[in-house]
Amino acid sequence: MVLYKLEDFEPNYRDAFEGHDISGLGVYTQGTDEKIGTVSDVLVDEEGHFRYLVVDLGFWIFGKKVLLPIGRARIDYNVDRVYTIGLTREQAEDLPEFNERQALDYDYEERVRGVYRRPTDYTAPVDASAPLDSVAPLGTTPTYARDNYSYEREPSLFGLNEQDHQTLRLYEERLIASKHRQKTGEVSIGKRVETETARVAVPVERERVVIERVTPADAGTAVSGRDADFREGEVARLEIHEETPDVRKEAFLREEVRVRKVVDQDTVETQETVRREELDVNSGNLPIEER
Repeated sequence: MVLYKLEDFEPNYRDAFEGHDISGLGVYTQGTDEKIGTVSDVLVDEEGHFRYLVVDLGFWIFGKKVLLPIGRARIDYNVDRVYTIGLTREQAEDLPEFNERQALDYDYEERVRGVYRRPTDYTAPVDASAPLDSVAPLGTTPTYARDNYSYEREPSLFGLNEQDHQTLRLYEERLIASKHRQKTGEVSIGKRVETETARVAVPVERERVVIERVTPADAGTAVSGRDADFREGEVARLEIHEETPDVRKEAFLREEVRVRKVVDQDTVETQETVRREELDVNSGNLPIEER
């Protein structure tokens, strides 16, 4: 069977785990909480199923990397830890070292699987229709043929053990706020012409004739015939003028009207009833550790 590194198989695998990255998680023994190493990689099969965790045993055995079957691991993202199920230091020392430059063939995996196999895991046939070489007597480990081996035949190594991986999902409702744009009205701006009567005062001049009769100072004094000039038809002429207003209309720019829109921001609060599931633990008098 061909195995791939998780990142080579699916570069965006972190999106499926909601941003969690299993690489880098600390590996601890179950029960004693002793740190034995760190997850350095994950190996998956052709269908993307997790098969092994690559564990760097730097805390136990310096410089050695080994494979941990996924069925012997319990991943707890709440504390960012991986707990091994039944792995001892002696088993870790017996495991063949993992080397990325070496091919992972059936013989290598059998060496790995042989260290983890326990007789108590095989108390019944793995598959009733499986060949005889996969059926083991009670209390013994079975043998497998190279050509017909599949990971599903060893659920204790590659299955997600329900006892060690029980998950109760608690859901809650959240308010997701969004907004949409809608038309609330329309403003129309135009021009119209209004008429009115305008008045303007124009000062004008008019000429008029004023006739004054006065008595000269030498009135009554006799004049000679030479000075007395009696002529009939003598006329004095004066031109009379007056001003009249001359009014015309001329257009002037009075003002400019600029039209634009501004956005006013406001916060509108709304409320809705949401539901959330809480965990009820009924353990009687049994001690329960909640993490």
